Amino acid sequence: MILDHLEINIGDIWWWGQKWSLGKFLVETMMQTEIDHFFKLSWFEVQGYTTTAPIHLIWHDGLEVAKSLFGNPIFAQNMSFDPLHVREEWFTANRAFSTQDQLPEGATIMPIIAASDKTPVTRQTGGLEMHPLFLTIGNIDSDIRMKATSHAWRCVAYIPIPKFETHSDYHTILKSRVWHKCVDLVFASLKVAAKVGEFMPDPFGELRYCFTPLKKAKELLLLGIHLPFWCDWALTQVFIFLVPEILHTLHKFFFDHLLQWCKEVVGSDELDAHYKSHHKRVGVRHFSSGISHVAQMTGREHRDIQRTIVAMILGAAPPEFVQAIRALIDFMYQAQNPVHTESSIEAMQASLNEFHDCKVAILEAEARRGQSSIKEDFYIPKLELLLSFAEAIRNNGGLIQFTVDVSERLLITHCKSPFTRTSKQKDFGEQIVRILDREERMRQFDLYLLLHQHNHALVNAVIDEDEEVYATDPTMAWVSRVAPDEQHHFSAPRPIRNHFTKGILSDSANAALTVTRSPDGSNLSWPDVMRTYGLPDLRHKVTEYIQRYADDVEGCFRMFSTIKIWSKFRIQLHSTFRPSIIMPSQAVQAEPPSDTFPSGNCDAIFLDTVWVTQQSWPHPGAQLRSFLTSCCTPLLYVQPFRIVKTPEDLEDTRLWKLERVYAPATQPKTHTGFVIPITEVTHAAELVPVYGEEVDHSLTSATSREHYDHFYLNRYADKEMYNALHESLDTE
Repeated sequence: MILDHLEINIGDIWWWGQKWSLGKFLVETMMQTEIDHFFKLSWFEVQGYTTTAPIHLIWHDGLEVAKSLFGNPIFAQNMSFDPLHVREEWFTANRAFSTQDQLPEGATIMPIIAASDKTPVTRQTGGLEMHPLFLTIGNIDSDIRMKATSHAWRCVAYIPIPKFETHSDYHTILKSRVWHKCVDLVFASLKVAAKVGEFMPDPFGELRYCFTPLKKAKELLLLGIHLPFWCDWALTQVFIFLVPEILHTLHKFFFDHLLQWCKEVVGSDELDAHYKSHHKRVGVRHFSSGISHVAQMTGREHRDIQRTIVAMILGAAPPEFVQAIRALIDFMYQAQNPVHTESSIEAMQASLNEFHDCKVAILEAEARRGQSSIKEDFYIPKLELLLSFAEAIRNNGGLIQFTVDVSERLLITHCKSPFTRTSKQKDFGEQIVRILDREERMRQFDLYLLLHQHNHALVNAVIDEDEEVYATDPTMAWVSRVAPDEQHHFSAPRPIRNHFTKGILSDSANAALTVTRSPDGSNLSWPDVMRTYGLPDLRHKVTEYIQRYADDVEGCFRMFSTIKIWSKFRIQLHSTFRPSIIMPSQAVQAEPPSDTFPSGNCDAIFLDTVWVTQQSWPHPGAQLRSFLTSCCTPLLYVQPFRIVKTPEDLEDTRLWKLERVYAPATQPKTHTGFVIPITEVTHAAELVPVYGEEVDHSLTSATSREHYDHFYLNRYADKEMYNALHESLDTE
């Protein structure tokens, strides 16, 4: 949080270099009057109404904070200044071009993005609540500014939530007027800059003539407000900048409505049983207690339920009902794409149209219920808002860049105080602000001092080989290049390890696969391995593989005299929409049978479709059963699936229905298995059993996978792979 910002502009470096030693001492030892020099404190009165306590606004000038972001060299390689024709960032959308056309030649747009939400700033006995107001600029790439840890959002004000001594009917409108008055004061200079422009240095030290249109504000209390804060903001139109946002319009809409409809139709106990028995995957949330007894969930939990809800209700709900739910889930996934084309927007709109065509099934199932009766309408404001998504994306770019989930993380990061307010601490909120302000000053001072000591230019230039992982955290990427031994001085999220540099590349080169240096078992004989995994044909299948693919058959047999085994490996992919960004790796398990997992704990994988076609396999999906190696390429023992139904066959779900493949003429039935090189793996996959009308309630997450023979390949398990998986299966 920065209430009094720190600019590290090239023109100011000499001054800061002379004053930093004294400045650091003052920041650490400032008294009350000295601190007041660095931030403003205003008192408000609402004419004709009294409050239980004075109304205090803690704030800083919005233009000054925006300038500090615009000139911050940390973001030098992640800034846009001119519109581009791709619907991704704000600078690629229609609104950027129309705004640019209204500016003088050579002028630069600096879009102002704001977010605010109520939060407690004291815990336990304090009960102090305020509206922190955050600000960032649309010039910074969305994948950087969406991370709270990138410090691309700055807290410009703590807006008070006053308590009025008047009739309760007037409380909301009075609080709203105070909110808008405060925001109007904080953003006053930004409005002037939007009208006449402001010269300010960019991260490279170049002076730019900037205009500051408002892009978005999350907390807009409109009821009864005759002077909303944006009323005199140039280059700003309310129907443009009030874009739909993902967290409340989609994720909470899902929890408040779609999930409740599913509970009504399937039954809460039955739906809980599905989630409880679902196979656990490492790094993926598992609802071991079900989902019906949680009164309040976070937006993240809403998303996690969305990932499986379609497959979970299949068989237990009418097909037309499932189709309506699935169409809305499709819409939600498509709306969250970071990159849009006209065809993707049309596909999103088609999903919404499909829902409206099928929504009568929800009413017929009597799933819409009020507190005391069944509802027979769809008068849902958030549902109506979905109609505006397509045009909003055309005007403003991908909506995911404006999600207020960022503001929620900012509130957690910046505004939660571990302290308790006492009667002697009437200005406790101001004290918290000062403490946090000092922390931000010290963080920026430490970065400047480090760069100065290493005689490094104050522009965050990117080295070519670092571009692939640069977006994980620009500050840490800069420090790691300048002084890698000093990284421990800076707090940051754990960086994403790039396994593409040292891992095993898949044959398609689209995935990187890694294993731990130490195996879970070593120097094992064939009888040991086959007994451990319960796979009596394992050695035979390895022999088949060696004879078919190995160049040195004799050498391979000699190397397999002793065997190493692993219980898991990790797979890493590039972002589907931004190929230069690598995603966090996903663990894939291949644990042998145990008391906890009688049949083993084994995940599903997706294999290279070209290789699968060459081998005449029935389907690229398979279940991993064991993972072993000697000195050659690591090998996997997998059990494949075949396609029973395609998305074209299942209009309600648009999923692939798979079944296990059994060896012919075996009694008891034995799953068919094959040995393949690890380099043919392309993705981790999620399978959801075909539960039918009712699940066996004796099943658990440790036993359900082996109980069923039919599964749905869940393409909703990962938003990044939602489109990629669909396309790859269509081309097989």
